[in-house]
Amino acid sequence: MLLLCGMALGSGATISRARAGGLKESLGRNEVRVYGAPYRIELGTSVTRARLVDRLERLEYSRVHSRPTEIGQYFWGTTSFWIYRRPFRFGGDQVEPALLGLDLNASCGRILGFKDSTESTGFSTSAASLPRVFRLEPEILAESLRPNHAVGIEVSFDNLPEHVWRSVLAAEDARFFEHRGIDARSVARAAIANARHGRVTQGGSTITQQLIKIRDLSPKRTVGRKLSEAARAMVLEAQYSKEEILESYLNSIYFGHYEGVELWGLGTAAQVFFSKPPRELNLEESAVLAAVIQAPNRFNPERHPEALEGRWRWVLSRLRELEWVEPEELNRIASAKLPGLRLQSPEVPPAHHFIDWVGKYLASVRPKKNSVSQGAILETTLDLQLQRDAEAAITSGLDRIRARLSTAQATQLSAALIAVNARSGDVVAYVGGDPRRRIDGFDRVRNAHRQPGSAIKPLVLLEAFESCGRRSPLYPAQRITDRALRRMLPSGPWEPQNADGRFHGTVTLRQAVIASLNTPFVRLADWCGFDATAKRVRRAGLPLPEEAKAVPASFVLGSVEASPLEILTSFTVIGALGYRTEPRPIRRIRLPSGRLVKKVRASQRKVVGRPAAYLIRDMLEDVISEGTARAGKLEGVDLWGKTGTSSQGRDAWMVGGFGDYLAVVWVGLDKGAPVGLSGSRAALPIWRQFIHAAAGQLPADKPARPRGVVERLVHESSGLLARRSGSGIRKELFRRGYLPKQKRFWRRNSPTEVIE
Repeated sequence: MLLLCGMALGSGATISRARAGGLKESLGRNEVRVYGAPYRIELGTSVTRARLVDRLERLEYSRVHSRPTEIGQYFWGTTSFWIYRRPFRFGGDQVEPALLGLDLNASCGRILGFKDSTESTGFSTSAASLPRVFRLEPEILAESLRPNHAVGIEVSFDNLPEHVWRSVLAAEDARFFEHRGIDARSVARAAIANARHGRVTQGGSTITQQLIKIRDLSPKRTVGRKLSEAARAMVLEAQYSKEEILESYLNSIYFGHYEGVELWGLGTAAQVFFSKPPRELNLEESAVLAAVIQAPNRFNPERHPEALEGRWRWVLSRLRELEWVEPEELNRIASAKLPGLRLQSPEVPPAHHFIDWVGKYLASVRPKKNSVSQGAILETTLDLQLQRDAEAAITSGLDRIRARLSTAQATQLSAALIAVNARSGDVVAYVGGDPRRRIDGFDRVRNAHRQPGSAIKPLVLLEAFESCGRRSPLYPAQRITDRALRRMLPSGPWEPQNADGRFHGTVTLRQAVIASLNTPFVRLADWCGFDATAKRVRRAGLPLPEEAKAVPASFVLGSVEASPLEILTSFTVIGALGYRTEPRPIRRIRLPSGRLVKKVRASQRKVVGRPAAYLIRDMLEDVISEGTARAGKLEGVDLWGKTGTSSQGRDAWMVGGFGDYLAVVWVGLDKGAPVGLSGSRAALPIWRQFIHAAAGQLPADKPARPRGVVERLVHESSGLLARRSGSGIRKELFRRGYLPKQKRFWRRNSPTEVIE
């Protein structure tokens, strides 16, 4: 875990949190809850860098001035931090409420240890009863798998003015407080009206029945469904109070679309149409929302105000008829005009591309025998704080780049970012495009297939360091030639050049990676075999053609197409030291009742041994410290990574990470036209901003050197091993058993072989 102290970053916006208590706590069979990942509070992290207060405030914890005494409170002092955690389900276990104490470094807020609620002073990290990791309950990411579903703004019945809920009852169920779930009078009245008109003109459903239909039943109008609806309504009325049922209905009802976003719940509709919370609605505004409920699209306040006005006046007349309007209000509403709208864009959940992927992923992993009908509880891997950090990095990065482009190019410019735990496959951040494009159907993480350029070079090293075809495995100190070469391709002669326009003679593989030289990698693939190299890269996850003849020799410099997700998957081989890990957005799938349907396990496949992967990762640390990605350095964090730039600067890439975590950033024009972008100038700053935020919130320990890797001294001029340090001698890493010869004193040695 990162041990540095640092400044807190900006706070994120609030998203609705889990409902708790009574009917709010239960989910109907049609309802969906998509949760982010619980945050792990670990020793060594900083309260500020971990954004702990931001996380608690989004979870609606309240700050108190002393040790908390109630669930949902926290206290932040100079040397201690207390959290009274709420209960939640994690995995197969129910996590109980607990008062958690953190002992802090007074100067920077770093967590030194945990303490239980019985301790008055000091702290304990060794007590068997105290774990070294605590989790906070997960945040709600979304309440639908449709990415255009607005974030819900929950209303409480106790905080609503009477005229707000009375307007809804006048429009939908005036006898709500009198019946027991079924209203015989309403059913009879609707039957007579429908018979008179020869078609369905009225419904006899009560609010309780409507709530059952929304939560539990299909929209099909069948006799069986109506009987089930009635029976369930009576059961619901027996279990819960009228106020709870009405509150749940107000939070569940559909109010149509605005700006392509679905509006569900009275709180959301009030904010979007009138830019105010429901408690501030006047009578006329309340009647507007009540009028919309019957036919949200036909009575849409923005698109069909004329049709709405007739229904609105009917609601007001019903209020007058039921004597639910104060006498002094009667004259005013008799001459009232339809209230003007003060429209406000609805808030959509963060990571709408991720939510779309979750839905598709759910369909692919859900077994038919345990099919979730329409509702589900999904425990995802996404960290909502890291997601907001990723969105902020993309937003600021795109603004910076657009300032240098023409108007046409700036309009088409976009970016993508995905971050993952390379060992578990947990996707912790996912941005499929410009976050300000609120409903953007094109997910660039999964669907933008572009050339990775030099970002592919570390994958070429996989075969070289593991087995190198039928030759002996190579190592970072292997000498190789960087000079002009010419290859005949089906498209004609190919003469790769370096980015600086020069050739550098004999270099080591480490130097070739640091400077991102091109011709050494062509020679390397030729030496180990293009087919063997392509096969290893394909096993890592890059979608090369299966037919050997269909793979161009230029693939070693990135002339193949891959999505950011595919690039990320292939680089997990380096992040997880030899294992390709399939990214997963979901950990567990449950029914709304809570029953476990499926646990999505991490999927790994060995591609190379740990020593080979470790050598590549070590070389990529030098790319950050002194190579093409040196602008990405962060003090105190062991970073590794590689930039990439495709032909004519069409695509800019940065891939790399720290600890077990890995992130990929792509920047380019959606139409793929040349724009002159480079990985170091366009993608690297976005990656660095995100990694800077993530390194304070996630474990950043560098993996231990495998036993199969040894350090030796090497003569730079000859590549031979040296006995002692001196001029022209440096340290280098090798796989045990695959070392060059040692220089001898008593007779001349031939230098190590140079790959031509």
